[in-house]
Amino acid sequence: MSIPTLNAVGFCAHYSKQGDWAFDYALELSRRHGIRLNVFHFLTDPYDPASPPPTGLSTKALSELVVQKERELRMYYDDRAGEYLDVGFRLCEDTSWTELHRCLVKREFQVLVLGYVAPDATFAWKPIEEFAESFVCPVVLVGPHDPGEFHINATAELIKGKLGLPEGTWERIGLVAH
Repeated sequence: MSIPTLNAVGFCAHYSKQGDWAFDYALELSRRHGIRLNVFHFLTDPYDPASPPPTGLSTKALSELVVQKERELRMYYDDRAGEYLDVGFRLCEDTSWTELHRCLVKREFQVLVLGYVAPDATFAWKPIEEFAESFVCPVVLVGPHDPGEFHINATAELIKGKLGLPEGTWERIGLVAH
């Protein structure tokens, strides 16, 4: 079996302690492999199934909103990234599922890191564990109770050595802990 090369890590921004833990892990993974970290943020919050898309905005108002949200994103995560410069930012206007698949096809990441904000959390209108297990690339959920707690999908388990997850810190989504 061939193990895919990691050229970039994808991280979906979430302004929470679990989101911060996930960013820290994604940044460390990027540093360890000397690869790009791509930070994605969505106008419609993929963690909130009730988050309405911005509708009824003029083209100018939507452009201003995008600029404002991208500025907030960069200010928040630039500071957290410190001296690591290989970090890209993308504010996505499309739905999270569609956009993440598009970015995966474009090879903008080979592993996706998400903050696991709560056991009953949703992502892209699905339970977060169901999203992670059904997504086509390795997914690492960080949290929900501790920054050293990781939940991985079946695809991530295949590359767990590259993910740098010590035994006893991770469990396979839907299975018992290892």
